[in-house]
Amino acid sequence: MLTLTYSPGTIAVAVALALEEAGLDYKTQRIDFRTGEQTQPDYLAINPKGRVPALMTEQGILTETGALLDYVAALAPQAGLIPTDPFQAARMREAMYYCASTMHINHAHKMRGHRWADQESSWADMTAKVPQNMTDCAAYVEKNLLQGPYICGSEFTIGDAYLYTTCRWLDGDGVDLAPFAKTRAFLDATNARASVAALKQKGILK
Repeated sequence: MLTLTYSPGTIAVAVALALEEAGLDYKTQRIDFRTGEQTQPDYLAINPKGRVPALMTEQGILTETGALLDYVAALAPQAGLIPTDPFQAARMREAMYYCASTMHINHAHKMRGHRWADQESSWADMTAKVPQNMTDCAAYVEKNLLQGPYICGSEFTIGDAYLYTTCRWLDGDGVDLAPFAKTRAFLDATNARASVAALKQKGILK
């Protein structure tokens, strides 16, 4: 049995969504960020980086969202979560790497400034910049990443699970979504999926 560690609203949601789409059985372990559970020895024994997600498997523990998504897709090839066309598969991963290297970092500057600077004045400056940086991300997603309802057109992939999770942060990060019709349509299409309903029922998504 797979066990996913998560905290609500974090990037771990992407892996939970992929697990639902893949139809795989899994359990969850909720990590309470408010109490700093991710920094305690018990959790650091699971993921020494002190972050979520981590996926406990019969072979060992895996971390890093992109790696977990690829693993889930490989466990359930019948779900078609990775395009068979090499170019489309690369486009999907292009979106995933953008989510990891740019959107997630820009979002984290709102509440994780201590990772990059020691002065609290610097943290405030980073937080103030988040709405503009995330608006720039939304513009890039709108113009470059969506070929249809999803990244690769009509088929939902692990890249969409990643992008959905980061796009859910946009509104809370002060982004006006009104100009981004394709992104809003992407969010609506994903929100309508049975996998999202399942995550809400399990309390992983609100």
